Amino acid sequence: MEVKVVIFDWDGTLVDSVDHIADSLHQAATELGYPALEREAYRDIIGLGLVEALEKLYPGVSREEIAALREGYGNYFFRKVTTPQNIFEGMADVVADLREVGRGCSVATGKSRRGLESALVSSGLGAHFDITRCADETRSKPDPLMLEEILLFYGIEASEAVMIGDTRYDLEMAQRIGMPSIGVEWGVHKRDVLGGYAPHAIVDSVPDLRTVLGL
Repeated sequence: MEVKVVIFDWDGTLVDSVDHIADSLHQAATELGYPALEREAYRDIIGLGLVEALEKLYPGVSREEIAALREGYGNYFFRKVTTPQNIFEGMADVVADLREVGRGCSVATGKSRRGLESALVSSGLGAHFDITRCADETRSKPDPLMLEEILLFYGIEASEAVMIGDTRYDLEMAQRIGMPSIGVEWGVHKRDVLGGYAPHAIVDSVPDLRTVLGL
């Protein structure tokens, strides 16, 4: 597909971090006395901003409870540093090759700015991205505001970019503003879920993604 800009989700799309996020949420919540949930529940909210994720996991939580949960989550999550080895095999080359052929690359993520900045440096991917947007500085997915801000940065229309993500939140966000999307099956949600948001394509391997992107 011919687009000027490729926008990537981070967790579950570029980086194999879904299990670590789920484990960190589980540890933080149960340590504070919240009931342990099924693992799929923790996985399903990955992609949302942390506040929105916690509100979905534990409806009715107060601001004070959210603050305590966020602190506990951070204590567990930041014990592990994202390294180049955590990048899904072949995805670093996809990003580098997109830049080589002159396409813009950016990130739209549910991570916090603190979390993304750390991961951009430690993963080695940071230099490839023109702009990154995080849930705690804009609005959480599936609200499309972060995509609109990225489009404004480049001065392009939604049809000139593509959103690549592993969750329904990524694809719904793109669908809301008429942006093409590509679902990847190696993260949180599978084809049966991703297909509900009219993606341009759903891929289950990095070579297939390269083909769709024309690399």
